Amino acid sequence: ILAATVINGKSNILLNAPKLRDVEIMEKILSEIGCDVRRSEDIISVDSKDISSIKIPEGLVREMRSSIVLMGAMLSRTGEVIIGYPGGCELGPRPIDLHLKALRQMGVEIEESHGFLHCKAKKLKGCDIQLDYPSVGATENIMLAATKADGTTTIRNAAREPEIIDLQNFINFIGGKVCGAGTSVIRVDGVKE
Repeated sequence: ILAATVINGKSNILLNAPKLRDVEIMEKILSEIGCDVRRSEDIISVDSKDISSIKIPEGLVREMRSSIVLMGAMLSRTGEVIIGYPGGCELGPRPIDLHLKALRQMGVEIEESHGFLHCKAKKLKGCDIQLDYPSVGATENIMLAATKADGTTTIRNAAREPEIIDLQNFINFIGGKVCGAGTSVIRVDGVKE
């Protein structure tokens, strides 16, 4: 949800935000790319009007695996992002090949060089995506990228975890059109804003 706040370029207020290290890292990442992030107790406000950088800070990306979902959010907002491979996972190496394969299907050109991914899309396009397995991160990245894509994106074999439902609800709250979260098929109708 924090990654999704960059999509609308407006002020977003999140209530009941947990005080966790991963949340703090995402707040720092958003600040580093130009968002105005403020926290008061369990309330986080993110004003994403002024994105000043498409490069996600490498050191922070390496601290938290879920930072990779900024790919989809930034592509939706700016059409371009430079990001390192994520770290911070005690489960060991977990490849992001499903993320990259899906984004390429949506029209993203991805150049891998010196540990960084430079992702660009003149215009994201909706398409049918069949995930090899129900990856939470890949499902989130596709949902985020598809929010402002041209046309409809259908994700088959989507992850069904509660955070997928929460992300759908947030995207819809800010003006997106997502349905099916919590099932194996999610549909995202791209919107202009």
